[in-house]
Amino acid sequence: MNSGTPRRQVFRLSREQRVAEIMSAARAVFREKGYEDAPLSDIAERANVVEGSIYRYFENKRDLLVKVIEDWYEGMLADYDLQLSGIRGTRNRLRFMIWRHLATIHEEPALCNLMFQHLRTGRDYSSTAVHELNREYTRRTLDIIKEGMAAGELREDVPLRLIRDMIYGCTEHRTFAYLRGEGDFDPDTTADMIADLVLSGLERRRPETSPAPDLAERLERVVARLEAITGPATP
Repeated sequence: MNSGTPRRQVFRLSREQRVAEIMSAARAVFREKGYEDAPLSDIAERANVVEGSIYRYFENKRDLLVKVIEDWYEGMLADYDLQLSGIRGTRNRLRFMIWRHLATIHEEPALCNLMFQHLRTGRDYSSTAVHELNREYTRRTLDIIKEGMAAGELREDVPLRLIRDMIYGCTEHRTFAYLRGEGDFDPDTTADMIADLVLSGLERRRPETSPAPDLAERLERVVARLEAITGPATP
């Protein structure tokens, strides 16, 4: 017999929607509290699910962290590709990649700390999708260098891995204090300095009618300018 009372409709989120909501909540909680101080109960409450349901989609809190950083990297790479498509010139493209890396650190220090301090140092890092995404991230910069070499603009005798280490080692060293909550830095000016420093050592030299400054002296001047703007490096 029909009681005449309308049956309440229950809308269930799809698996993809539920995962997206949990990851969005996790990103927010990780940003606010870090990794160790972010209980799954807080993430569950923010995602409006019971804590036990998180384990239906993620093995544990670390697996959730890996997926959050993976999603973050995929978004960054898509943005990089879109913006790079409209930038011409080796220096402009290289400067953009360096600037974007610095700007990301400046805008998202909490997520960068999660990547640098908790994920990248883990024993399982090389087996995660984030490891390959990070290689894709740096590969875009090296592709710009290779294009400059192929065009005859840059020297070909410097190993690409060394160039990668110069760029990303320099940016991480320069932002280390900022990530600890000490001081600040300007992504625009720092990107200019690092791009100039790298290209000063890579540009293919043409014969000049007047004596050119010694390369070592030129590099020292660029480093001095970088020190003056960003402050002395902290080991």
